[in-house]
Amino acid sequence: MAISIKPLGDRVVVEPIEQEEITAGGIVLPDSAKEKPQQGNVLAAGPGARDEDGKRIAMDVKVGDRVLYAKYAGTELKLDGKKLLILRESDILGLVESK
Repeated sequence: MAISIKPLGDRVVVEPIEQEEITAGGIVLPDSAKEKPQQGNVLAAGPGARDEDGKRIAMDVKVGDRVLYAKYAGTELKLDGKKLLILRESDILGLVESK
């Protein structure tokens, strides 16, 4: 998917990963009962914030990373029918690594 949004500063564009729709007991959850996603894939990342001297501070996340973010963080938007979030790097709680 080609992104037409280029985040500025220390912001990232994240595509949320939707939670399972069926519980372990086999109950199907409607959209209104689902938890808000807290994991997503980074689709685009800004160049990083600037320090007091005007030098760039490198970002800790990069495109392709799977991240865990605060539940109500960021700004939601729809682009090409997909839900996306624009988050500050400080709203990202950590990287999710698969083994």
